[in-house]
Amino acid sequence: MHPFTYTRASDTRDALAAGRRGGRYIAGGTTLVDLMREGVEQPGTLVDITGLPLAEVKATERGGLRIGALVAMAAAAAHPTVRTLYPVISQALELSASAQLRNMATIGGNIMQRTRCTYFRDVTAACNKRDPGSGCAARDGYNRTHAILGTSQACVATHPSDVAVAFAALEAQVHLLGLDGERRLPFADFLLGPGTSPQREQALHPGELITAVEIPALPRPLASGYLKVRDRQSYEFALTSAAVALHVRGGIIRAAKVAAGGVGTVPWKLPAVEQHLVGERPSDALWAAAAEKATDGASPLAHNRFKVELLRRTVERQLRTVGGPQ
Repeated sequence: MHPFTYTRASDTRDALAAGRRGGRYIAGGTTLVDLMREGVEQPGTLVDITGLPLAEVKATERGGLRIGALVAMAAAAAHPTVRTLYPVISQALELSASAQLRNMATIGGNIMQRTRCTYFRDVTAACNKRDPGSGCAARDGYNRTHAILGTSQACVATHPSDVAVAFAALEAQVHLLGLDGERRLPFADFLLGPGTSPQREQALHPGELITAVEIPALPRPLASGYLKVRDRQSYEFALTSAAVALHVRGGIIRAAKVAAGGVGTVPWKLPAVEQHLVGERPSDALWAAAAEKATDGASPLAHNRFKVELLRRTVERQLRTVGGPQ
């Protein structure tokens, strides 16, 4: 591990000033410390933000939900407001990592985590995300766990977060704070696809701090849930996953929110699936037809072609689970 300095922020302004000078924010440290051990990350300064007042979960006045950036994953999953309003968030969190990690890792850190691509984490391998311009070893290497959606010639790594898939489906906003003030960013714009610059993963300004994730008020009643398919049932990242939220009134689907994980370079919103559902009556035939739209634009590689069919089946199964058998 390379030498670094450590400072503990006394308040938000102190943290922002340190961040503007190039310091890296750290809370639970469950991802960053691992990357530092492996030599992938070499920050000169770590800024401990665990003392900042960003650990509150509350319903908003408009009926949405705001989760502070420093809320632990386990605390967010267990919070009664989260479980009542958006079960898809609780389920996504509870299917993530291990109990020990969920007790330490924070919501802000989770959506900031970097890919689990083995080539990214192997400093001897070519990786444009880690070393821009060096190439992408995954494209011609063993790419079973890599992305089939949103890929580029520069990068095919997947985003590993489960709860980020739920946030993408629910069209959350990320609250950000910098020395120049506050701003909100749609979750769809917060995480960046690789394009030609895979090393830039979030649309953050220098030194900017995540303060919360807010889910907007959605029409009620709302049924939601998260399904994760993986090689084993404990402490494993998704081969594919589906976050679904449906508003059904009078026997008609009035609103649908659907996103997939484990298959995209970012959590992948599925607007074609949503559009196919809205205005229709729930039925097994509808779930199957909508799920066919989930793989639009897929570009599988040599070893992950199975993900095309797996994604379709996963979305169909979760639509049926959330929407109910017909």
